[in-house]
Amino acid sequence: MKKWLVLSLMVFLQGQVWAQTIAPRIKISEDITLIKLSENAYMHVSYSDLPEFGRFPSNGLVWIQGNEAFLFDTPMTEEATKTLTDWLGHSLQVKVVGFVPNHWHNDCMGGLAYLQQQHIPSWANQITIDSAKIKGLPVPDKGFTDSLQLKLGAKVIECYYLGPAHSTDNIVVWIPSEKILFAGCMAKSMGARNLGNTVDGDLKAYPATIKKVMDKFPDARIVIPGHGPFGGPELLRHTYQLATQ
Repeated sequence: MKKWLVLSLMVFLQGQVWAQTIAPRIKISEDITLIKLSENAYMHVSYSDLPEFGRFPSNGLVWIQGNEAFLFDTPMTEEATKTLTDWLGHSLQVKVVGFVPNHWHNDCMGGLAYLQQQHIPSWANQITIDSAKIKGLPVPDKGFTDSLQLKLGAKVIECYYLGPAHSTDNIVVWIPSEKILFAGCMAKSMGARNLGNTVDGDLKAYPATIKKVMDKFPDARIVIPGHGPFGGPELLRHTYQLATQ
């Protein structure tokens, strides 16, 4: 039995490595890469340099229907956000028509001011909006409390606030037609050995919030963390283990 479990784990991990390897990658610039998840979805990975962390990647999601797209999280700067949206327009012939940040940190909405200059509407957790006002940051246009449903073409986008974890305002975004869950920074990649930066989070609530996410999206096909490689529901289970250590 033990040998069977070990073998199953090895096959699973090999599958995850394989999935990461074969996913088509498009290098937009030295600091931005797109990873194609499906015909209509891309994970954008942008690199930044911070004195305390060095060079590190942050993830976001681009969801496309026809010639329109929604953006979930921006790169950390307005310049990088312009590079990403310009490339989407020139190379994929899609226009960004909406934006939703995961929470108030600049690896989620550092490019919001640029998007607002382009008159791109934004939606966010009301706690995110309140935090942005207090901290003197650009403020998303419209707020929601527990959940929000948006549409892109005929497809539905679902946003949920299930409780504090990495930050007090972090949400998750669910694309039901693709079974893609953008969990953001509350979800850790399989290589993570701790919960990372939780200075603005809630360690006591973290396990319960992750459990709610696990229970609500048991059929998630792809789970995207805020940093590091994407995966499946195992990322949520791994995060739960880290949160309960």
